[in-house]
Amino acid sequence: MHPDSLSLAPKVEWSRREFVTTMLASGFALAVQPVSARTITTDSAGLTAGEVEIAVSDGSIPAYRAMPETGKGFPVVLVVQEIFGVHEHLKDVCRRFAKLGYLAVAPELYARQGDVSKFSGVDEILRKVVSQVPDAQVMADLDAAADWAAKTGKGDAARLGITGFCWGGRIVWLYATHNPQLKAGVAWYGRLVGDRSELQPRYPIDVAGSLKAPVLGLYGGKDQGIPQESVQRMRAALGAADSRSEIVVYPDAPHGFHADYRPSYTKDAAQDGFRRLQDWFKRFGVA
Repeated sequence: MHPDSLSLAPKVEWSRREFVTTMLASGFALAVQPVSARTITTDSAGLTAGEVEIAVSDGSIPAYRAMPETGKGFPVVLVVQEIFGVHEHLKDVCRRFAKLGYLAVAPELYARQGDVSKFSGVDEILRKVVSQVPDAQVMADLDAAADWAAKTGKGDAARLGITGFCWGGRIVWLYATHNPQLKAGVAWYGRLVGDRSELQPRYPIDVAGSLKAPVLGLYGGKDQGIPQESVQRMRAALGAADSRSEIVVYPDAPHGFHADYRPSYTKDAAQDGFRRLQDWFKRFGVA
């Protein structure tokens, strides 16, 4: 665990028997049904892809990983889930990265708190699981995923990136403060301000001046959950810190504009954002 993780939340100990989720969900989470006809499906031809176990300090958590079938020394990208956990969409995103030559790994970061794939409503997921997940636990699990990728002999630990969506977008900003080995991050519509708690004591606005890696924030101008006022506050905080991080706003995009399996999908913004992600990773030494 990196020292900075201690500042994110009090130290918490878990026992092995408290792991709730030991396998990834199959298909899409119940709360996102029905799945859109526009859903993108990326095949695994030429890839090594599937579920793995990642050792953490108190046991192991499931994860999905994808990488080219041949070769080694791949840049590593941590893919951080939305509130719906590591379901089919996150797996597909990993395969998209693998087709580009990355080793992509998406750890199930709610493994100790609950299996959100079986919950039918967002409010229930937030109340019963997401609110119970300590930031310190998430930082440590992402460290473990990065270490796992390096120890496979396939991933290049010196070229580490991270990207995340919604809940995972907020995590990207925090991880860029936490891990000094991180090269760059891309946050898709992660909340920038919010109600702090003992388990989740900081938001991106609080860490704008202490980022160890540059973050590209991708936000929707019509996002009903992330007011543009908070986006402007974050921009101002980054500017005051003379940060290398940047924020892009797509004026007509709603929340979840990258989620091609949901009605919120906005093709132009999603494609432009993914292009910017690739450029960002190349610019800062991930790709």
